[in-house]
Amino acid sequence: MTGIYRTFVESHFTSAHKIHGYPGHCGRLHGHTWKVRVEVETQKLNSIGLSMDFKELKRLIQIPLEKLDHGYLNEIPPFDKKNPTAEHLASFIYQEIKKLLPSEIQLKKVTVWESENYGCSYSE
Repeated sequence: MTGIYRTFVESHFTSAHKIHGYPGHCGRLHGHTWKVRVEVETQKLNSIGLSMDFKELKRLIQIPLEKLDHGYLNEIPPFDKKNPTAEHLASFIYQEIKKLLPSEIQLKKVTVWESENYGCSYSE
């Protein structure tokens, strides 16, 4: 029987947004330091016993996060056309990272926290 290795890396970015149509405070311009966790899996280890190098996964995560960092999300595609909710951010980051991973590594889940107590995960 073969085991599965799950590797994860966490990062963060800072941005401002507002949620169109939201009846409370989140409908107004406000900012967050978003925390992002990306989890991948594989059944194979490389020649030195790594599933995926943490530094390489961190580098890949930074590619979509750099598009969002210190920006006004409502003006950054695709959030110029859809609300920049935690749900949409998790899905966007998932899709962007999925395109960058080697074929032997499967993306399992992206979790985005807008605060210490609130967040959302996306997986396929």
